[in-house]
Amino acid sequence: MQVHKELDARGLNCPLPILKAKKALADMTTGQVLRVISTDAGSVRDFQAFAKQTGNELVEQQTVGADHISVLKRR
Repeated sequence: MQVHKELDARGLNCPLPILKAKKALADMTTGQVLRVISTDAGSVRDFQAFAKQTGNELVEQQTVGADHISVLKRR
């Protein structure tokens, strides 16, 4: 899957990773993919709720070491 934009939200706590992702998605076109890397463990469930509320597709989530990676597709 091609990632069109990557957002490094390491070190930021809720709600900053979500707010930065929302801003990044607003600048993207339908179908484009955003990868967000966060160290906030709460971001995993936050991005699940964010996707349901906004209609953006949560394509993938994974944890690698201290990094929580969420991949979203713009609606």
